[in-house]
Amino acid sequence: MKVILDECLPKRLARELTGHEAVTVPMAGWAGIQNGDLLRRIAGNYDAFITIDGNLVHQQNTASLSFSVIILRAPSNKFEDIHPLIPDILQALATAKPGQILYVPE
Repeated sequence: MKVILDECLPKRLARELTGHEAVTVPMAGWAGIQNGDLLRRIAGNYDAFITIDGNLVHQQNTASLSFSVIILRAPSNKFEDIHPLIPDILQALATAKPGQILYVPE
């Protein structure tokens, strides 16, 4: 699965998503792009978008996305806070469907 991580997430997370082709928004050359435009760019290029921005679903129309969105519920965006969620992230990626919003942990 092709996965893109929001720029607010540590790039080390991409290396931990074994079995997936994972990049960060800056690695894709899209640093600083606002959410609406970012979601349009992701469509057709990636299967899943991982973010810690819980407000995304309230700010953007996510109903017809061609990719899944995984929203991390962690105390911060530091790798130490996100690292324990990796097994749950991998599980979410295994079951994610286009247009689906998943929260990790549920």
